[in-house]
Amino acid sequence: MEKIQHNHVQAKGLKLHVAQIGTGPKVVVFLHGFPEIWYSWRHQMVAVANAGYRAISIDFRGYGLSEHPSEPEKATFNDFVNDVVAVLDSLGITKAHLVAKDFGAFVAAMVGILHPDRVSTIILLGVPFLLPGLSPLQSQLHLIPPGFYMLRWMVPGGAEADFGRFDTKTVIRKVYIMFSGSLPPVAADNQEIMDLVDSSAPVPPWLSEEDLAEYGSLYEKSGFRTALQVPYRTMMLPCGLDDGKIRAPGLVIMGEQDYIMKFPGLEDYIRSGKVKEFVPNLDVTFLAQGTHFVQEQLPEEVNHLIISFLNKHCE
Repeated sequence: MEKIQHNHVQAKGLKLHVAQIGTGPKVVVFLHGFPEIWYSWRHQMVAVANAGYRAISIDFRGYGLSEHPSEPEKATFNDFVNDVVAVLDSLGITKAHLVAKDFGAFVAAMVGILHPDRVSTIILLGVPFLLPGLSPLQSQLHLIPPGFYMLRWMVPGGAEADFGRFDTKTVIRKVYIMFSGSLPPVAADNQEIMDLVDSSAPVPPWLSEEDLAEYGSLYEKSGFRTALQVPYRTMMLPCGLDDGKIRAPGLVIMGEQDYIMKFPGLEDYIRSGKVKEFVPNLDVTFLAQGTHFVQEQLPEEVNHLIISFLNKHCE
């Protein structure tokens, strides 16, 4: 960890935080989800660097140590896509392997369609290859209960009031515990999402108090304005790319215990092979004990899968 270097690069008028380790022409760019940050890739960055790759982890605009856009409530997934390309340009990188988690999967997929010449491979964790608008799952979306956390957080002001009752570290603690479960977080009509987890509940054994403090301090700095806009308040807005295909080789790593697997239609989308209509050259791996934070929970297994896939496509 101490060898990871930190700096900022200019991207579309904003200073974006970039963490890096390793050198050489083979570049892996890591894209975080929520409630994550560059730090959520700490295990993978060191591992791929030791395997001969240059590892780069970005804080998206409005997250962590990156600057906020002037109007966070107008941020879009397209902005995040442009940020990835701008970081590559700023660092003089022609082409990279993308490894993305959670909503970062949307960003990686969009980069794969819009900028195929910049992408060597795409590896996704926690969310399969999908685009904003969730077109392949549309027929199942009516099955989502109204108390599902995504629907609650889509409403401006709702999550802000809910989160605002607690300090930032407590919010992150609650979300980590909640998202580590195998059941989708759903609140009753008279209940707030944050109240689904008791403030004294223990964090998962693979997340230390030091890790939690790191996340808490980073979100204390950034707040949640951009994080609630992207992904939650833009997730259902189609991006106009549904007819596109990703030609780069892809890998999806999913935990069998990930609550996302119970999102209506998602497991069938993966297991039926329908996802391969979008990404024809795709491998899929399930980890039996894996949760939504599989890269932090089972770093050695995930590192092996990532490095094996990268090596396979760097020959």
